[in-house]
This record gives sequence, C-alpha cells and structure tokens, in this order.
Amino acid sequence: MAQAKILVVDDDPGIRNLIHRFLSKHDYQVEAAEDGKGAMAIFEQFNPDLVILDVNLPDSTGYNLCQEMQGRTGVFVLMLTSRADEDDKIRGFSQGADDYLTKPFGLRELEVRVQAILKRQRPVTPAEQQCLEFNGLSIDPVKRIVTLNSDLVNLTALEFDLLHFLASNPGRVWRRAELIQKVWDYEYVGDQRVVDVHIGQIRKKIEIDTSQPTLIHTVRGVGYKFEAPQQVGGAASTVEAES
Repeated sequence: MAQAKILVVDDDPGIRNLIHRFLSKHDYQVEAAEDGKGAMAIFEQFNPDLVILDVNLPDSTGYNLCQEMQGRTGVFVLMLTSRADEDDKIRGFSQGADDYLTKPFGLRELEVRVQAILKRQRPVTPAEQQCLEFNGLSIDPVKRIVTLNSDLVNLTALEFDLLHFLASNPGRVWRRAELIQKVWDYEYVGDQRVVDVHIGQIRKKIEIDTSQPTLIHTVRGVGYKFEAPQQVGGAASTVEAES
C-alpha cells in the first residue's frame, strides 16, 4: 500500500519540525508549511491524504484553511490548538475537521489519532459493499458517495462514516458514547457534543426540514437512530449492527 501523505501546517518551528520528524520515522510522506499561503501552495502540488492544521496562523486561520482545502479534495483534517475551550473544538468540527488535538500533546496520542483518521480510507469488506437505498437517499460505501434524489450530497469523511454507520443499522438507537467508539474508532476524551455537531451538519445536507428530521431522529436522553420511510428493497438490512 502506498505511503499516506501528510501536510503539517504550524507556525511554531519546534512543533512543526517535531511532528515532521516523528511522522517521517513512521513511514509517512510528510511536507510542512508555516503559514496559510505556503500551505495552500504545497497542498495543490502534494495532494495530501491528511492535513495536520494549527488553528492560529500568521496570515489565516485553521478554520478557513480547513474549509478551503476540504472544498477542493475532501481531505482529512486534524486540527491543533492551544485553546482548551470546548466551544473552539465544536467550531472546528462544524467547519469540517475530522479530529481535534489540544496542545500540549503526546506523540503517541498524535500517532493514534492519525492512524484512526487514515483508517477511514480502508477498503470496505464484501459485506459492507452493499449500496444503501432509502426513499431517494443513496449511500455508496465503495465510492463513498451520497446522493439525494440523484443530487450529490457533499459530506466530509467523518460525516459520511457517521451517516453510513447509522443507516447500516436502521431503527437501532445509539448512545453518543457508542457512536464515538464505533465511528471515531478510538477512545475520544472530550465533550460528546461533537456527535451533535456532526449530526446537525448531516441533517442540513439530507433533511428537508432540520427542525423536523425524518431520517436521523433524536432519542431524548439517549442518542440517535436512523429511520427511513418506505425502505427500498431491504438493502440496508444487509449490514448488521456490531455488538
């Protein structure tokens, strides 16, 4: 398998060089930039699989760069910040970030986060290749494409994984902690509102009326479940929930 390509963007040369050396030793292809302008120039040429992106840059913000980069390629984004405020993390997730790491952090923790994000590129198994069809909503796990009434729905990688997981288990109620474990794929430490943020972003893209969702339902005091009226052909029932 080809080496994953990672772009590190941080204006602190100590942190930038430390991450660059660490990831290079773990057989990733790594490029680095100190500001937004340099990051976009490298991004265009390097076409990374993952961007490790500092929130505070001298000529831009990580939030803006995250949106611009994902608007071009749908790249995975791991944001770095010295801010410990959960509201800043929620903002980062709402801008499309796949994960968030607060400085100072351990290199082992960084490695776990990077591995978890890049695993979303893994080939799906034959049992997971079934295209899910729900009353005009189509979810293709092989091409990682979602369409609604034949119109393409632009989802981030994490939004796709969350929607696909819920739709693969229609009718089952999932607690936020369970969704984090299943979809984030590691022990997430932080505010579980991150699930609410991602559900809200998905609803904006697939629901006609987000105040009265018909596909992803909130189960008060518990979590979320996916329900689809007039399920077509039972396709979604081919993937069973993990115990």
